[in-house]
Amino acid sequence: MPSLVPPACPPGTLATTPQPTIAETLRPWRPEDSPALRTAFADPHIQQWHRLSLESTAEAEEWIASWAVRWAAEEAASWAITEGEQVLGQVGLRGVDLAEGHAELSYWVLPEARGRGVAVRAAQALADWAFDVAGLHRLEIGHSVANTASCAVARRLGYPLEGTKKSAYLHVDGWHDAHVHARVKLAR
Repeated sequence: MPSLVPPACPPGTLATTPQPTIAETLRPWRPEDSPALRTAFADPHIQQWHRLSLESTAEAEEWIASWAVRWAAEEAASWAITEGEQVLGQVGLRGVDLAEGHAELSYWVLPEARGRGVAVRAAQALADWAFDVAGLHRLEIGHSVANTASCAVARRLGYPLEGTKKSAYLHVDGWHDAHVHARVKLAR
């Protein structure tokens, strides 16, 4: 059925181009990032807020390969946050909806990168690209209300708290309420 409203971002916005390197510190994942990825998913703080584990190099390589598929499907994207060749963390877009022009921004950083503003700088660089190059209209950040570090990143990025969703995320320790922060392109 035809839409009365044109898509916010036309189909092919992502899939017709290679996933870019952004701001010299964000690049697509590579197979050689597997050790850093396994270290990240073994970190208790990252495990606390994520439902996945990576128990082998093969699983890490599958995780990395899955992002090219998600990019081609225009449903999600993930970048390694780097300093030189060292992986410091991850920043990504989840739940990409080109027709509606929105996505959810996600991030995590390894212990040695915490407290240095790495997540804020990476998320800002990705948001700039998402708004100015990809043409998205709205970015959301969702996190457990207990994840105060993620909440602090969202606030430093200038994403106001829009509300709380009850029992929105299932983590290892049970259901968590979730904060929702958002920015729209016009508000930048």
